[in-house]
Amino acid sequence: MSFTLTINDTETKIFEKSIKIIDLIPNNDQDFAYIAALVNGRIRELDYSVHYDATIKLLTLKDTLANGIYERGIRYLFAMAVFNLYRDTQFRLSYSISRSIFANKICGDLRITNDVVRKIENEMKRIVSLNLPFDRIIITNEEATKLFKEHNLDDKLATLKYRPEKTVHLYKVGNYFNYMYGKMVPSTGYLKDFKLRYYHPGILIQYPRSETNGEIPPFIDEPMFQDTLEGANAWSRLVHLSTVADINEYSALKEGTNLINVCENKHNRMLVQIGDKIQKDISNIRLICIAGPSSSGKTTFADRLTLELVSRGINPIRISIDDYYKRREEVPLDEEGNKDFETLDALDIETFNENILSLLEGEEVALPTYDFKTNSRHYDRKVKIGPHDPIVIEGIHALNEDLTPLIPKQIKYKIYISPQAQINLDNVNPISLTDIRLIRRIVRDAKYRNANAEETISMWPSVRRGEFKWIYKTQQDADFVFDSFLNYELCVMKKYAMPLLEKIDKDGKYGTDAARLIKLLKYFVDIDEKYIPCNSILKEFIGGSSYRDV
Repeated sequence: MSFTLTINDTETKIFEKSIKIIDLIPNNDQDFAYIAALVNGRIRELDYSVHYDATIKLLTLKDTLANGIYERGIRYLFAMAVFNLYRDTQFRLSYSISRSIFANKICGDLRITNDVVRKIENEMKRIVSLNLPFDRIIITNEEATKLFKEHNLDDKLATLKYRPEKTVHLYKVGNYFNYMYGKMVPSTGYLKDFKLRYYHPGILIQYPRSETNGEIPPFIDEPMFQDTLEGANAWSRLVHLSTVADINEYSALKEGTNLINVCENKHNRMLVQIGDKIQKDISNIRLICIAGPSSSGKTTFADRLTLELVSRGINPIRISIDDYYKRREEVPLDEEGNKDFETLDALDIETFNENILSLLEGEEVALPTYDFKTNSRHYDRKVKIGPHDPIVIEGIHALNEDLTPLIPKQIKYKIYISPQAQINLDNVNPISLTDIRLIRRIVRDAKYRNANAEETISMWPSVRRGEFKWIYKTQQDADFVFDSFLNYELCVMKKYAMPLLEKIDKDGKYGTDAARLIKLLKYFVDIDEKYIPCNSILKEFIGGSSYRDV
């Protein structure tokens, strides 16, 4: 029976027998520009065979979905190169600064030097030049257990017992194999664009990103951010919570209560550290600025920090940047012609600075409250602060100097907050920091904004564009980076997120995103949420917060 394929909305062909997507691409053995494809909206590998009517969109590195497949291939390629050169050495990969992957040596006597980095990079290039196929094989969990034991892959063995499926999909290149928890490119020849950089104490792996138009972003050193990531990594290893298996086993052996308390105590300790720093310099600090990407826990953090300072005899006031939005008709348009509420120009910066300066000079000020329903401000809150009382502001632009140009930089204390998750499924498969925030937002939007998971996922690309444009470039100016991740949180989020994600049509536009998040959450055991403190950042998303649900 014949079927019709429409390719990239420009070409329609009729076929009599099934055909692989890769065979629809002219000169596919030379180009390697296409990484994957959407077949009727569902992500497919290029080796996928189509035998039915379909609309096919070929994806390049400019597309986020294809970019994820490419990045997965780069991790495989690095692991294979290390296997070929330094058989007794193992690295653990994690997402790191400058939108790259950090490879940290965890096993073996190899000393990481520039020479070693170049050898690994050259071996990766050699494997790419051979254009070796990624052969996909399916084995049972029992066969995988035996295979992992034979090759001393304890990290994969530990995760395997939490896998709900009865089979494992491996990708084999020559005599090397690995399990990458997702789709791959057809062969190593597709992975030609990457850079390795020695970055003590390990190696940074740079690769093309969709948000930089499929190019490798320029390297930007971010020592403050890197220190926070290293700290999160070190803490997770210290308390044995650096992998999914670690978290699940800790929960089983020491009960979920202890796991929750250990993680929450880490947040308590960081709040004390910030309180110490602010108290020590309180005669100079007048403006405390809190910023971070979506679903970082900024609101709860600001509440907790305020109380931490009050307990020290410091009485800050909170001012919401959202109350300084311009009237809707004054908000500028984005490149797609929509109102851009993420831009700094959507705020009445002049009035905001005037109010802050007047307060700092000891004047009583009538502060606005923005009513989004009526598109207007109400001035029904009058405040005055003491000579050493700081002002706390929180929002996407809080660290941006262009927001507060009239306020001297030396009287500002800047805090960047974001979940800096440093946990892995296994050594070569880190968990995405962005996916953790997306899961948080899906759960929060369903509870507080009456939005389903599909709506939240549909808005996520726009949210991410705003983050890259306005937030990430300011994080290096922070005086303190607060890691809002709780190593136990996905054990709790699983209960809330899974039903929301499972409602999404797996063959629909957002089916791929839902499947990825479901696959991740399935690895975590459930933890009873009743032991989570009422002031926990996690309560901002699942409900029950002492700051919100009263």
